[in-house]
Amino acid sequence: MKKEQKRFLDLSTTNWGEVKNHNYDLAVLPWGAVEPHNYHMPYFTDSILTHEIAKECANLAYEKAEVLSMVFPPLYLGSQNPGQWDLPFCIHFNSETQMAVISDIVTSLRKQNINKLVIINGHGGNTFKPVIRDLAMKYPDFMIIQCDWWSIFPREAYYEEKIDEHAGEQETSVMLHYHPELVAMEAAGDGMPNPMKIDALNKKTGWMPRQWQETTIDTGIGNPRRSTAEKGAKNVKDVVERIADLLMELKNI
Repeated sequence: MKKEQKRFLDLSTTNWGEVKNHNYDLAVLPWGAVEPHNYHMPYFTDSILTHEIAKECANLAYEKAEVLSMVFPPLYLGSQNPGQWDLPFCIHFNSETQMAVISDIVTSLRKQNINKLVIINGHGGNTFKPVIRDLAMKYPDFMIIQCDWWSIFPREAYYEEKIDEHAGEQETSVMLHYHPELVAMEAAGDGMPNPMKIDALNKKTGWMPRQWQETTIDTGIGNPRRSTAEKGAKNVKDVVERIADLLMELKNI
């Protein structure tokens, strides 16, 4: 049974009457994307999962150490590969757009004397390190930390599929844990990817974005059919505990 979450830690449900009575330690920003997730999960999967995880992290940190972390509504500004943005309603956001959004959020928070931001990222195409470095130069008094929730622990500790990058066993299991009503498992494709045409790229000699429609038929990479809510719950429990520990450490810095 899921624990009741504190409303004053979630910007999507709280109000000024609650917020004004608290001195917040930091902000938590879930960040996802708008993109197809095979045939069985929503376009908003990355954003849904990061928001749920972020809320649990904030609640656990509050329960354990009275850390006041305000969780923002999830952002859907994901960076996409060629071939993804050709698919209907898959939206690609330039890195300059992401930079501008983070910069505006940081500027606003600094004005409010909140100087710590944790970005919980749920989309592999998002890379915020250059943005964080630039803002660290501009605002040395402000701390930004990026957490890619899916990679904090090795997948093989929880899941069976060796290939599992997008809408596969991990994401589907976590969605089954949080929102089983959003998973149409009977419609899922097998997520079997095709190798890139340049073999050296398959061997990781170099990197370039994959042409998504040449890589996968159903938009997934990884077979979701072994997914279970139990696997997702176990994975999420460990992830939430680890990120909550981070939030607790930040309270005292």
